[in-house]
Amino acid sequence: MFYRKKKKRLTFFTNQRKLAIFLVCFMLSVGGLIYYINKQLTATYLEYAEVQTTKIASMVINKAINSRISNTLDVNDIIEEVPSDSTTMVTTRFNTEIINRILSDTNQLVQSHLEQAEQGNFSSLPYLDDIEYDKQTMEDQGGVVFFVPIGQATNIPIIGNLGPKIPIRFHVIGNVQSNVVPSITKFGINNAYVEVNIHITVNVQIIVPLASKMSTVEQSIPVAMGIVQGQVPYIYTGGDGDAAPSIEVPLPLPEK
Repeated sequence: MFYRKKKKRLTFFTNQRKLAIFLVCFMLSVGGLIYYINKQLTATYLEYAEVQTTKIASMVINKAINSRISNTLDVNDIIEEVPSDSTTMVTTRFNTEIINRILSDTNQLVQSHLEQAEQGNFSSLPYLDDIEYDKQTMEDQGGVVFFVPIGQATNIPIIGNLGPKIPIRFHVIGNVQSNVVPSITKFGINNAYVEVNIHITVNVQIIVPLASKMSTVEQSIPVAMGIVQGQVPYIYTGGDGDAAPSIEVPLPLPEK
């Protein structure tokens, strides 16, 4: 009597292979979940990063200006009278030499402080309780790098300062741009309130995990302000087209 040998079944899904497939699927699922959550929160990250970047950059600009300019100038220091043959009319103009010098100094000062901040110079950076700077990364790679807890970035009070910290980086693109913005407002009778500001514009690139955004930081710095007094007229009207004057001052009598 002959006995047939039983053929061994080849099992493709061994325990080791099942475990390997499970681990691969688990890792892919976790990675996909993290990517999905991060993508949903990217807009929140960028919005929070833009607010913090604007705050830090504005403070750096103010710190740069305060290091050199302690007080604003009197407007009469940058306004000069133009010689004229008329004794009843006064023509004035801005002293462009002084304004251009202040504009150039302000540009160099702000640019220098921003570059020092990107290199990790903490004396140029503001101190904020809710922001932790990464000095080593700033020195090695450049740019202003700081960490914020995920609870603050997502505005979830229940976790507050808990959870992982999100790295945020921003760096200046191009040079600091600035221009002079004068403002003249009517003040009293034949007087004007004059204010001269320097409007500074800085373009920055904000980088968060898996996303980046361009933003603009703007700051206005007063240079000079004051009242320019003109000659008081003998007849004054409200300027509404009335024929009769509102105020009429007696003419001075000629000297005998």
